[in-house]
Amino acid sequence: MAVAVGDSVRRILERGVAEGAFPGAYAVVGTRAGIIAEYGAGQLDQNDPTRPTNRTVWDLASLTKVIGTTSAMLQLVGSGRVALDTPVVRYLPEWRAPGAERVTVRHLLTHAAGLPAWRALYKEAGDRSEAVRQVFATSPDTLPGMRMVYSDLGFILLGQLVERVSTESLDAYDVRHVFAPLGMQETRYLPPASWRARTAPTEVDPWRNRHLRGEVHDENAAMLGGVSGHAGLFSTAHDLARFARMYLNGGVLDGVRVFDSSTVATFTRAQQPALSHRALGWETPNTRNSAGSQLSPSAFGHTGFTGTSIWMDPERDLFVLLLTNRVNPTRQSTGIGGIRTALADAVAKALAPAAGAGR
Repeated sequence: MAVAVGDSVRRILERGVAEGAFPGAYAVVGTRAGIIAEYGAGQLDQNDPTRPTNRTVWDLASLTKVIGTTSAMLQLVGSGRVALDTPVVRYLPEWRAPGAERVTVRHLLTHAAGLPAWRALYKEAGDRSEAVRQVFATSPDTLPGMRMVYSDLGFILLGQLVERVSTESLDAYDVRHVFAPLGMQETRYLPPASWRARTAPTEVDPWRNRHLRGEVHDENAAMLGGVSGHAGLFSTAHDLARFARMYLNGGVLDGVRVFDSSTVATFTRAQQPALSHRALGWETPNTRNSAGSQLSPSAFGHTGFTGTSIWMDPERDLFVLLLTNRVNPTRQSTGIGGIRTALADAVAKALAPAAGAGR
């Protein structure tokens, strides 16, 4: 089984490199008990022939929403410090934009708040404080709960909410309450300069006029100081495999519980199936996203703009992690979508006989 999975992972990643989907990639497939197969393909950059390893540091982009912000929210909800159906303005009274009073925490977590998908804060604001004020000045453009629009702005607000309720900065909260207890020593916002040599470079950025390496790719996250609810985290395959195993174990790993199991079940279940496939923070399979066509309905996962993705399937006891720098040297590369679905489908098919034998 492990050989078949490993062969599938190697074949698909090497295909991605050959087709120019990314310069380098690292994938890990595992269960709650450990890793089945992992493989690194390609190189970190055209000018850096280093082959990716499980200690290569990657810009997670929107995986920040689930690894960082959703983790904090899951803990705050599980402990009763935040209620899902409470209006967000109860926690963030400075969000005074018209219509904000109708938006609940659940609306933000499911991208159903009616907020715009995005706005160019990095062009509109001169510093972090002004960027935050711009977010608080943003109104929903539709009634909450009427449609799903994937919104970075909603998760920027959730990051602010975490800080307000916990009285800790988002980065400090995540390290203290999630990453450190899980032994995730290489997961953080604002990675130190000492990590730079093993960090996969991202884009040659026309806004900052330099090739980015070790600083957040997302322009709005950069304007927000590198720490935001929607983007900013960096991590390694080693750390994220531990995170995935914890989720498959219902919130506990190596005897350390970081999440309440019943809250995990709530957060990973689609909230309004008639409206969208979104769980709380997470997304679930819908035959069109990066889950592919083989994972079970209980699976949940997410993607990141830089070429990252993670899927976990409790029914199959399976996680599939893919880390790439597909925006290197430009974000115009579009081959990552096919690689993501091919990887998920190939792994699930390679494991199908074993999965069937256990039922």
